[in-house]
Amino acid sequence: MGFDGIVLESWLSWAAYGVLNDPELRMMALNFIKKLGETMHSVNSGPNPSQHLQLILVISPVRSEKLSGYDFGPEDLKQLADSVDGFSLMTYDFSSPQKPGPNAPLEWIKYSLGVLLGDKGAEHAHMIFLGVNFYGNDFVIAEGFGGGPVIGREFISLLEKHKPALLWEKRSSEHYFSYMHDNVKHAVFFPTLMSISARLDEARAWGTGLSIWEIGQGLDYFFDLL
Repeated sequence: MGFDGIVLESWLSWAAYGVLNDPELRMMALNFIKKLGETMHSVNSGPNPSQHLQLILVISPVRSEKLSGYDFGPEDLKQLADSVDGFSLMTYDFSSPQKPGPNAPLEWIKYSLGVLLGDKGAEHAHMIFLGVNFYGNDFVIAEGFGGGPVIGREFISLLEKHKPALLWEKRSSEHYFSYMHDNVKHAVFFPTLMSISARLDEARAWGTGLSIWEIGQGLDYFFDLL
């Protein structure tokens, strides 16, 4: 049917159902991924005999100092490296309406890569697709919690309506602005050429690829950097 392969996003679901905290079930999950990858690699996807169907596994970044049972860690990477063609690392959604803040702090990205790979230029770095968000978030930061994702046209609309000052948060390497609506304060974090460039530099330094979430959600000139 002209497909190149499969992007498998199951890790978060397995974590939610407790599969990854049970050693036996966790091993079964890893073996399933290995079998799936090996089966796909046995199927040609084009006229070139060496071209096979590919398997990309979506994985979650580390959110704590110590690896938990549900985290995808360096041993999992080594175990699956021969069966999977790439790992899409979801280094975004760091904050939420319950905990407003930056979308993907650069220090968190560095930490996640360090836990997974060890050193820059590590053996399997080229198999990691570093997640870069092209969307942002509009969070309510007063009068309770609320808000959620915004895409490019909504970001432009907010700029035109409120004419806020765009501020740079050095610690997270992200731009943001605040505005008032119905006497409620909002904070908007949205990617810019400067923030995206910093993440591209990080990907180059580690030797990883990129995974963009998602095409069409950002601003057209974001692609000038790629």
